[in-house]
Amino acid sequence: MNTKKVLFLIILSLSIGIQAQVSTDPFALEEDDLNIGGDIFNDFNEDIESAQMTEDERFYRYGRFFSFQLGIGLTTFDGNRGVAYDNDPPTYNIGVNYFLDFQNSFGMGLEYSKHNMFVDQPTVGFPDFTTGAGFIDIAMLRVYFSARYYIDTADLGTAITYSNPYLTARLEYWYRTAKFRDQEGIIPNDSGGGFGIGIGGGLEFPIKIKESYLGVEALWHSVAYDDKFTQNFRADPAGNTTLNIDDLTGNAYSIMTSYVINW
Repeated sequence: MNTKKVLFLIILSLSIGIQAQVSTDPFALEEDDLNIGGDIFNDFNEDIESAQMTEDERFYRYGRFFSFQLGIGLTTFDGNRGVAYDNDPPTYNIGVNYFLDFQNSFGMGLEYSKHNMFVDQPTVGFPDFTTGAGFIDIAMLRVYFSARYYIDTADLGTAITYSNPYLTARLEYWYRTAKFRDQEGIIPNDSGGGFGIGIGGGLEFPIKIKESYLGVEALWHSVAYDDKFTQNFRADPAGNTTLNIDDLTGNAYSIMTSYVINW
């Protein structure tokens, strides 16, 4: 019986001692948790910075920095401009791109296409020509600034990953020159320009990874042409004509195939 009392007293004294040590500061453990490693927000920022450094190192090792492209393709139109114009392919392209990271790049370039019209009847704009204005040679030069977003294909199939799909948007300026080949010296050349946008996407298939690619790009263009609402090709009310193009409204479409060099 005495032994039990002794054991009870020993256990009681030990528990009181431990409790006294813990209760000395009830918030000590919590403060210790908060103070480990310093400020928790600094720890969070360090994780972000570390992840960013890792991504930058991966980009500098595996990414592309600049690209230069030469391309040919086709430019066509819808609406009244599509009815009036016959296309004279190919369209030529030259451009450069600067990569910010794996998914974003900015670029600039030039495109040039040729088209033609044949007006064999008098119209409102050319009433004095009984056989019409004749053959009209049209050249369109545009300068553009573009932004590309390369789609993350990490979770997609190998074929899609290697095609490097991207979305693109461009700010463009189209400069148009029309030459009246059958009336040279009589009807002066007509020229003007207009701002537009281009929206679309493309693919880049590697020929040699990180060095050369074969690119395909398709775009829809909306352009505020200076001759968009011209009345020159409306039917001449004083003559017996069947040609009647109210204006030259319409959107443009282009598809280009390019050889791309990277470094």
